[in-house]
Amino acid sequence: MTRTPGTVTVNCTICAPADLEEMVWLLAETFSRRDPPALAVGLSYSEFAGMVRLFCPGAGDGGLTIVARDAASGGMAGVLLSEDSAAPPPAGFDRLGSKFDPIFDILGGMDTEYRGGRIPAPGESLHLFLLGVAERFTKHGVARRLVAAGLENGARRGYRLAVTEATNPTSLHIFRGQGFVERVRRSYGDHRFDGRAVFASIADQGGPILMDRQLTGRPPEHR
Repeated sequence: MTRTPGTVTVNCTICAPADLEEMVWLLAETFSRRDPPALAVGLSYSEFAGMVRLFCPGAGDGGLTIVARDAASGGMAGVLLSEDSAAPPPAGFDRLGSKFDPIFDILGGMDTEYRGGRIPAPGESLHLFLLGVAERFTKHGVARRLVAAGLENGARRGYRLAVTEATNPTSLHIFRGQGFVERVRRSYGDHRFDGRAVFASIADQGGPILMDRQLTGRPPEHR
């Protein structure tokens, strides 16, 4: 149990199958309402929920996703959906609607540059994929606690590196505070998808930043 700033107390645990429906709701609600790239392309709650559901089997059984619950009510306060960086996309990922394509394009370009042709081995790199906090629990340190718990869990499982993409200034601040270092950056204002400035409406958010942090072993090498 961890007391966060203010009056909120949360319990962070590894995601179990019983947590999955609430996880889908929380992440879909958070990202469709507050994430700049999702807002720029007009992703709805149901569209984002459909994407999150594809990750439910891995989240429920993989032992890498962390959930935070309010100690007073038992309600879900936040989620950090994580996966092994070597894991293939879940079944159905290639059949998501076209609204996702610009987001996958800008994030995928960063990942390709970061990897430089190297494919991580299973159990080597932990991907912190989706971090969301229910609106009434924001500004109480829940996101920070989720990331800390996710890193601790990954280190216990032998991962030597954690990787994430910060898509807005808030997540960038959280990950920097947990020791993540910027590796690759893109600009929302400059990015073009099929010749269109898809993210022009969120240019003031800067752009997504791929970051990593060493967990065990030697620091990663980058070109």
